[in-house]
Amino acid sequence: MEKLTKAQKELHDWLVEYIREHQHSPSIRQMMAAMKLKSPAPIQSRLERLRKKKYIDWIDGQARTLKILYPPQNEGVQILGSIAAGGLVEPFTDDQTDKLMLAGLDNANCYALRVTGDSMIEDFITEGDFAIMEKVIEPERVKNGSIVAARVEGYGTTLKHFHREHDYILLKPANSNYQPIKTNPTDVQIQGVLIGVWRSYN
Repeated sequence: MEKLTKAQKELHDWLVEYIREHQHSPSIRQMMAAMKLKSPAPIQSRLERLRKKKYIDWIDGQARTLKILYPPQNEGVQILGSIAAGGLVEPFTDDQTDKLMLAGLDNANCYALRVTGDSMIEDFITEGDFAIMEKVIEPERVKNGSIVAARVEGYGTTLKHFHREHDYILLKPANSNYQPIKTNPTDVQIQGVLIGVWRSYN
């Protein structure tokens, strides 16, 4: 791969960390603030250079689709915090230094969340389990029925079945004691799709 200039590397390293932490790409304004720039032009120029050098890519015409093509490889799947299988809670509040050592996963595109609550017990996902999530680059391609980590604007994040219903989104539990969450598509951010569950019997 073609080497980066100091300015390009600074932006690339910041993007890697931001996307790892937040599970979505930042806005141009956020990049400007991070790089201490007052104009978007230098940011856009660096992004184009990074894209040309194949460090990043995005879907033209769609916001927040920027992705890192060759992120740093780390051993283990990062545990980013806890997620509610019940009510809604703020995500990723735990210490982010722990990892699950799981073989056969793309560690750069996966992360783990510790499950709290019982709203997914009919799918055999119980409190204390670790939900193994795959990052979502194109939310519009998430299939109905997928189990997702969804952040609902103004409330927090929950683990539920995802369904598009006409002009709204339903987040359905797997426990008859809980009601689905109905909300506007613009108020939902899909942060990951469930690809597995890890449980300790110790």
